[in-house]
Amino acid sequence: MTRQELVKQIFERKSFLCVGLDTDIQKVPEHLRTNDDPIFLFNKSIIDATAPYCVAYKPNLAFYESMGGKGIAAFERTIKYLKKFYPTHFIIADAKRGDIGNTSLMYAKTFFEEYNLDALTVAPYMGEDSVKPFLEYEGKWVILLALTSNKGAMDFQLTEDKEGQRLFEKVIAKSQNWGNDNNLMYVVGATQGRMFEDVRRVAPNNFLLVPGVGAQGGSLQEVCKYGMIKDCGLLINSSRGIIYAGKNEDFAETAAQEAKELQAQMAIELEKIER
Repeated sequence: MTRQELVKQIFERKSFLCVGLDTDIQKVPEHLRTNDDPIFLFNKSIIDATAPYCVAYKPNLAFYESMGGKGIAAFERTIKYLKKFYPTHFIIADAKRGDIGNTSLMYAKTFFEEYNLDALTVAPYMGEDSVKPFLEYEGKWVILLALTSNKGAMDFQLTEDKEGQRLFEKVIAKSQNWGNDNNLMYVVGATQGRMFEDVRRVAPNNFLLVPGVGAQGGSLQEVCKYGMIKDCGLLINSSRGIIYAGKNEDFAETAAQEAKELQAQMAIELEKIER
């Protein structure tokens, strides 16, 4: 999916919501667990309920890989279902890959050829040759980890060099030479608040994937105030706050209501943009 196509979907749906499919078998409603493929059935129900209110889905590979072959099979069924019934939704594999060049080449082949997904999260800390293989695919997106919202972000990402440049700023600035705003996004945690201004100084036009709104306490309005640009430039991810909003047989309807409420707030923010 090109940037133009993604932006078109955002303004048509009046949403820049990404639903994270972090599907944990322990949190799947009990009435689904007797099914042969409870993970896929749960995902299918969530997707059908939330599709009108979002533009993207982000399955987190760790939750599927932790269940071995059955988990990977559920992931593959989920991707096939999305591609067949919701082909205009952007699909992100949250896999945080990144290794020496020939290994990254195989990861890129897996997600961009075998699964034919739109985007993949990538760890940038092995440098250019570990990221470049992912950027060779036309119409595909690399989403680099930049400024996360976990406690450990303080350990490295905010450390400064002698010139006062923080590590996350150096990563973003350096990576601007590897890709462009048509194939390179950045992960920036929603709890970072006004630091979105600092991110935008280094990456004024790139899309940002923003986890942490909702269950992790990030503010949608604050993210938009400091991070939104003329074509939106944001994908706000919500996982737990939507998919686990309900625990009973009406879990999908409850998820839809949560997604609908976020979409309504996003519509208000999009109306503020002068295009």
